[in-house]
Amino acid sequence: MVNRRRTGSDRKATLQDEHYRNLARFRYALRRFLRFSETAAREVGVSPGQYQLLLFVKDFAAPGPTVADLAERLQIRHQSAVGLIDRCARSGLVRRQRDPDDGRRVRVQLTRNGSRLLARLVLEHYRGLAELDAAIPRPLSIRIPPG
Repeated sequence: MVNRRRTGSDRKATLQDEHYRNLARFRYALRRFLRFSETAAREVGVSPGQYQLLLFVKDFAAPGPTVADLAERLQIRHQSAVGLIDRCARSGLVRRQRDPDDGRRVRVQLTRNGSRLLARLVLEHYRGLAELDAAIPRPLSIRIPPG
């Protein structure tokens, strides 16, 4: 969340019904996409959190993310990330490996099964993105009176 100081002109911006309508449509499309994503994950036998973890593991370059990296990306506590990694490891989707440069650190990597499952889910998600993309509000001019 961006933390910025509000100025007097921020409070005086002239908003039109269209601004509210566009954001409401976007929030609705976003909720539908998230619901679709949760359902798609469950249909292949993983939780929505496991799917997100797999996606973030794939996003990191070798040697893979640390637990702290994944906790940050998932916006969860360290111990919650450990539990999620444990469940994915028990399912054969990820494996832990000691960091080659710092043996105190553990890196997380996708297994072949994890990569296959993730590829299937990502293809499904790209099909669902069209609706979300169409709902993204385009920049509108909002008149902010001087002063």
